[in-house]
Amino acid sequence: MSFDVQQLTDRYIAQWNEPDPATRAALVHELWTSDAVHVLTNPPQAIRDAAASLALPAPPLEARGHAALEARVGRAYEMFVEPGEHVFEPAGEAVLLMPQVVGVRWSMVSTRTGEVVGGGLDVLAVDGDGRVRSDHQFIE
Repeated sequence: MSFDVQQLTDRYIAQWNEPDPATRAALVHELWTSDAVHVLTNPPQAIRDAAASLALPAPPLEARGHAALEARVGRAYEMFVEPGEHVFEPAGEAVLLMPQVVGVRWSMVSTRTGEVVGGGLDVLAVDGDGRVRSDHQFIE
């Protein structure tokens, strides 16, 4: 097993910023295994509040498989990048946490001011070809 951690990180960040839907879909298919899962481990406050009102723990949110991943990445693009207000950037170097597990810190940056307005950590488990099998995303 051999993969380039920096190349993986660059491709991972690029998919969230890609304006062309066909290119974005191609990036998803190249980057992720067909059965990969993206898990938003700490869902938005409104979801946590709704779960709490039912006396339930907040569930993680998952997108599984290429179609769901394309929708997830596309929606994030539409919400944050397409309006021209933000762009996603790496926040420091990616870290190989253990064989086939990469930590990617990222920032959401204002295109107007250059200020970091959000960010998080994604823990990517990859297969032998360096394709993402699972992504646990922690929004900060």
